[in-house]
Amino acid sequence: MNRTAGAAIDDALADGRPALIAYLPAGYPDLATSVEAAKVVIDAGVDVVEFGLPYSDPMMDGPLIQAASEVALQKGTRTREVLSAVEQVATTGAAVLVMTYYNPIYAYGVERFAADLSSAGGAGLITPDLLPEEAGAWVGAADAHDLDKVFLVAPASTDERLAEVAQASRGFVYVASRMGVTGLQTSLSGGAGDLVARTKAAGAERACVGIGVSNREQAAEVAGFADGVIVGSAFVKALGTDGGGTAGLDAIGALAAELASGVREGRA
Repeated sequence: MNRTAGAAIDDALADGRPALIAYLPAGYPDLATSVEAAKVVIDAGVDVVEFGLPYSDPMMDGPLIQAASEVALQKGTRTREVLSAVEQVATTGAAVLVMTYYNPIYAYGVERFAADLSSAGGAGLITPDLLPEEAGAWVGAADAHDLDKVFLVAPASTDERLAEVAQASRGFVYVASRMGVTGLQTSLSGGAGDLVARTKAAGAERACVGIGVSNREQAAEVAGFADGVIVGSAFVKALGTDGGGTAGLDAIGALAAELASGVREGRA
């Protein structure tokens, strides 16, 4: 059976800490290196990997992820290549999700994508631009193939919206700690803890926080109230050290170890 994100998070919580979740753009700086980077961060303490499917119009992504996605597209990374990356990393036993805008899934074929993702050992899909009430095709396909369905909430989400997202999600609810695009932040939103509490009260089994976490101190802060700590842009920046390669892999491994320590400190 595929390793689910929910199982990975539950195992981390049983160990007395939230899960550490890493976002990496598949195909950056090339496909082989992105696969190796995922294995490096898993070895350093990451519990769940989110592979970003590169997209030509990443309207919700910050400059680091946009630039990385452009490199991946130029290198020929498409949906098939992302599924190959998932398959290679799933052999580690970690939960591996795909995070993508919905257009590429629609173009690929929703049922076909769900079947191929399941066959690759993937855990499921994070869809930041897909609302639950518009996700009927994906929900049906995901349920048929036992895949996680991760939807997002944000500070502006009403209690009604939180309940809708909580009911539709499987694996976890992605709590965006602030409005706007992704990216590194010097400080986190003071309302993130309250949003997690509201999301859990609305019925979410697990709530994981992303957007802005970039260092040990921030990871520890979020670990104090979330079921999972999601880090994206900081990993992308580290992987790009000296153009990628060995230096980038060393940097991303060191960052993962630092963040893993921070996550543990947050529940100490």
